[in-house]
Amino acid sequence: MIFRRALLREFIDLALAVFVVMFAIIMITQLVRYLGAAASGAVAPEGVITLLGFRAIYYLPVLLALTLFISVLLSLTRSYRDSEMIVWFSSGISITAWIRPVLAFAVPLTIIIAALSLFLSPWAFGKGEEYRQQLDARDDVATPTPGVFRESKHEERVYFVESAAGEGNTMANIFVNSVQHQQLGTLVANNGYQEVLDNGDRFLVLLNGSRYDGPPGSPEYKIMVFERYAMRVEPYEAKGEIPQRRSVSTLELLRDGSAASLSEFVWRAGLPLSALLLALLAIPLSFVNPRVGRSFNLVLALAVYMVYSNTLSIARGLVAQQKISLMLGFWAVHIFMLIILALLFYKRLSIMPLARFFRR
Repeated sequence: MIFRRALLREFIDLALAVFVVMFAIIMITQLVRYLGAAASGAVAPEGVITLLGFRAIYYLPVLLALTLFISVLLSLTRSYRDSEMIVWFSSGISITAWIRPVLAFAVPLTIIIAALSLFLSPWAFGKGEEYRQQLDARDDVATPTPGVFRESKHEERVYFVESAAGEGNTMANIFVNSVQHQQLGTLVANNGYQEVLDNGDRFLVLLNGSRYDGPPGSPEYKIMVFERYAMRVEPYEAKGEIPQRRSVSTLELLRDGSAASLSEFVWRAGLPLSALLLALLAIPLSFVNPRVGRSFNLVLALAVYMVYSNTLSIARGLVAQQKISLMLGFWAVHIFMLIILALLFYKRLSIMPLARFFRR
């Protein structure tokens, strides 16, 4: 029918716009977070884009689920406000006729959300954590951050570099405070660079500087002026961390069978199902009642989404605490929302004349 083709075209156009806006907001927020971490030395600057890419893949299922819900809701709300719904209802079309075009739009997106949630998102989260550990395992001055004090991984040295050049890893105005043999020493050098020997040992070579040894505030200290001073950079081995449940594959979660693994599965498998139900919920929620204001249905839709999402999180926590079974934790929330969906459709249909309900 004409209205089905028109609805599908409008759903797709609106979904693209909504997804681009939401994706841009999330990525800008994460980019600011990673840039702040890079400025403080917590993250290597060259790792920001890679970590941002893994994070983008991880957030895709939730973004697509929200996009599906918002695009259907806004599209049908606009039809009510522009009186298009009155025209369709007057021609004998029931509100149930919108189920088919909404499903035609929502089912392919739901399949994509399921593939992302069950397979791709855990992989992206795991790869992101693995890449972060590789960055943490690098030596202390492999990627100096100019203008920032950085503490050694071994907590024995503090580095400060005023400026750094990419070519040859050269640095200018270097400050190093270290503790060796229970004695505090401070080194200041005009220039420096990193040197790697054939056996893999890494050294920080300081040029034209001074070393001050002695307790702070005491007149008993030594000053040594040098033209070249090589300081060995101790390699750091990152501690092997237990993989988070969010990074474990879905098949391994089911194979493990622990309460924590099953709770993670409840969230992953419930996300695509909730996206489909929310798309159907958008049909009755899009009804605009001019007596209560045009924004009331949007507020109600937001409340329904928050209740759905929080209830799913609560069920996930109860499964993790072994207070409810996997089947009850997974199906109870969705069956409850399915009942709400049926009641909302019944309410909308009760407003319409019975003749319009049976006519197509």
